[in-house]
Amino acid sequence: MVRFGRVHKYFVKRIILFFIIMLIAIFINFMIPRLTPGNPIVTVIGMLLRQGSRFENIDEIIDTYERMFGLKGSLPEQFVRYLTEIFRGNLGYSIRYFPVKVSVLIGRSLPFTIFLLGLSTVISWVVGTIIGLLAGWKSESNLSKAFSYVALVLNVIPYYMLALVLIYVFAYLIPIFPLTGAYKGSLGMNWANIEFIKSLLWHSILPSMSIIITSLGWWFLSIRSLVVDLKGEDFITLSEAKGLKENYIMWRYAFRNSLLPQVTMLALSLGGIVNGALLTEMIFSYPGLGLLLFESISTADYTVIQGITLIITLSVGFATFIIDIMYPLIDPRITYEES
Repeated sequence: MVRFGRVHKYFVKRIILFFIIMLIAIFINFMIPRLTPGNPIVTVIGMLLRQGSRFENIDEIIDTYERMFGLKGSLPEQFVRYLTEIFRGNLGYSIRYFPVKVSVLIGRSLPFTIFLLGLSTVISWVVGTIIGLLAGWKSESNLSKAFSYVALVLNVIPYYMLALVLIYVFAYLIPIFPLTGAYKGSLGMNWANIEFIKSLLWHSILPSMSIIITSLGWWFLSIRSLVVDLKGEDFITLSEAKGLKENYIMWRYAFRNSLLPQVTMLALSLGGIVNGALLTEMIFSYPGLGLLLFESISTADYTVIQGITLIITLSVGFATFIIDIMYPLIDPRITYEES
């Protein structure tokens, strides 16, 4: 009963902290566009006038647009309305594509970014972590040292530079893979179509390779250094003195005790994938959230920028919350009673 009470207290504290941080982040996201120069209503009306539209009841139109863009009333009233609309899933209207909703634009782009970066991040994490663990455990071997040099080089190569090299080699010199896009245009975007999925996988090979290869260096180096440090710990020495098998010690003790930072960074990386690989998506014309963010910044579409920023904030915050409550399950040195 006492343990349950402590666990319950641990979760309650984390949940309260999570909601406080998210509320602050949402408030900042709400205020920033209102502190920047420019008026979205003037922008939309000017855009419609250039398209040949004519207005008679301009006051009613402005009043309608103020409601649509959440600019009606005082700031506290606007913030309450903003929170209400967020819980309804309404992020407002795009200025550039008015009257298309921001949620529609994000909904089109987000699956591509999750597919590309989610797959790339998990593959690079698994491969880099396993190889780094083995290299750290056998740190004195020539093979481990050779891998370390390669990882150091990969870690400093910008992923967008590698993307350009891959394009030049595998899409220009040896035209194996498609140059741009996320799928074959003639198929249409249908996630239930097996041909669409095959095309999506084929088009994602080059951009995902540019992310996976450069990310491997970081994952490798981070866990290798942790394992090398852990090899000198007393509990490792004691396990060896007990005559336990080397592989058992490596996986049971070294791997588990070095896993916490790796899992933390993985959770944050997965939470941050909605940022989109901005430069990679630009280079490959990949229709993800990063490309949408770049286009929105270029056209001053602040409502879309605000919506994307909110999604990024919530996803990173949620990922941090999840890993925080999982710490005691991952690291044996942390318990619910101590927190």
